[in-house]
Amino acid sequence: MATILGISGSLRAGSFNTALLRAAVELAPPGVIVEQATLHGIPLYDGDVETRDGIPAAVEALKARVRAADGLLLCTPEYNNGIPGPFKNAIDWLSRPPADIKSVFGGRPVAVIGASPGGFGTTLAQAAWLPVLRTLGTCPYFGAKLMLARAGDAFTDGRLTDETLRERLRAYLQGFATFLAR
Repeated sequence: MATILGISGSLRAGSFNTALLRAAVELAPPGVIVEQATLHGIPLYDGDVETRDGIPAAVEALKARVRAADGLLLCTPEYNNGIPGPFKNAIDWLSRPPADIKSVFGGRPVAVIGASPGGFGTTLAQAAWLPVLRTLGTCPYFGAKLMLARAGDAFTDGRLTDETLRERLRAYLQGFATFLAR
């Protein structure tokens, strides 16, 4: 059984990306479990806080979940053509101390998907993740793309109801699962 840890990059209760992650949990292929993680509780990175107090408990807990997973699924919003600050902040914390980078990220398969109310999906945010993932030494999945545009039309009451998009997500997850098994 493969485990994928999905992280939504949005803190908003009605987030399209959190809803997309819930759909990924529901549509995971046989033999795969998609678990949800949240950014709630992770403080803004501050080197003085790290030196004085160490790594926050919420960060250590998320690190443990990342290490235990076979792969990561980043569900990224796009804010001002890039990575949302809270999401990048969480990844920055997960890379602390630098000696932990290899055990948390090194060679870890990572897939990036996203949903946006705009017409271009999360094209620029997903592209902005590439140098970050490269720097951390991950193994990005390039077998497919999922950039959900006009997300307001695809969800009803927080559930992905567009059948075509559900099938695309199902196929994407199957492709990522195959990539994990390589």
